[in-house]
Amino acid sequence: MQNSSQSDETRDGHRSPAANQALLVALNDAEKDPSKPDHSLVRQWIPIVTFGEAVGFSIPAVVGIATAAAPAAVALPALVVAGAAEGAVLGLAQATALRRALPDLSRSRWVLSTAAAAAFAYTLGMAPSTWASPITHWPPIPTVAVVSLLAVAILLSIGTAQYSVLRTVTADAGHWIWITALAWLAGLAVFMGFATPLWHDGQSAPLAIGIGLLGGLFMAATTSTLTGLGLRLILPLSILHRR
Repeated sequence: MQNSSQSDETRDGHRSPAANQALLVALNDAEKDPSKPDHSLVRQWIPIVTFGEAVGFSIPAVVGIATAAAPAAVALPALVVAGAAEGAVLGLAQATALRRALPDLSRSRWVLSTAAAAAFAYTLGMAPSTWASPITHWPPIPTVAVVSLLAVAILLSIGTAQYSVLRTVTADAGHWIWITALAWLAGLAVFMGFATPLWHDGQSAPLAIGIGLLGGLFMAATTSTLTGLGLRLILPLSILHRR
């Protein structure tokens, strides 16, 4: 005796409207299944943000080399402004990638927060060679302690600033702080590991800039990949699936 559910299909194998509706419901349920994630946002985020950070980093890379021999009174403000520009370009790229997934996210606040955080990070990063140069003459232990605090503050700067905007659209925004900190730690390690051995005294400016830009691209790819994967920890799958 055949199951009565076969009445939902015609004898030629085509599904009835009722069966088609049931199939659509099943597919919608499967789309929400956490075991079958799509993560469309992550695939958009990585190339867009890599491009944005690579372009943005080119600004302080060029300014830094151009002002390498300049006095601190010139180099510091120039690099802080260049850093703010890098942050603005990075923030714009990130906001563009998030536009469809998080339509309620304020793009202007995201860009401005990222630019301000980047300027703050460059201000701290330039401290030992400019406005806080006396710390380099302190005994080793306090010098290491202060420099370590500066490094932690730099790594936390962008994630903390962006958290203030991200928290308005997701309850798990707090994770973004440590996600971005680890991503920038890895990205800066990649940059320094690539560029530092290749830079040396007497090098032509175009070559030095080229090394910096290529290292910046590797850094951008590293940070965008790690932060993109980090989005999977703080955004619901329904948002990650949006196209």
